[in-house]
Amino acid sequence: MMSNYLTATELSERIKFNPKYISQVLRDTVFIEGQHYVRPFGGRKILYLWDAIEAEVLKQEESSSSEEMIPMARGGVCHG
Repeated sequence: MMSNYLTATELSERIKFNPKYISQVLRDTVFIEGQHYVRPFGGRKILYLWDAIEAEVLKQEESSSSEEMIPMARGGVCHG
């Protein structure tokens, strides 16, 4: 059984992104605190929620052809 709570390193193995990129770029731009990750007991450690991230990845794939997304300079998108 796969765990629903993942560290950045464990998440990187599943989505094939570097753990540092996940922590420095994706967190707070694509992944939202409380929705895609949590800080258990108000601490510094961050645990990513696999079910929410998997749904986000699939949603991004489905809407990638949508004209409502505006590409940003650093690779992100603005949902207009």
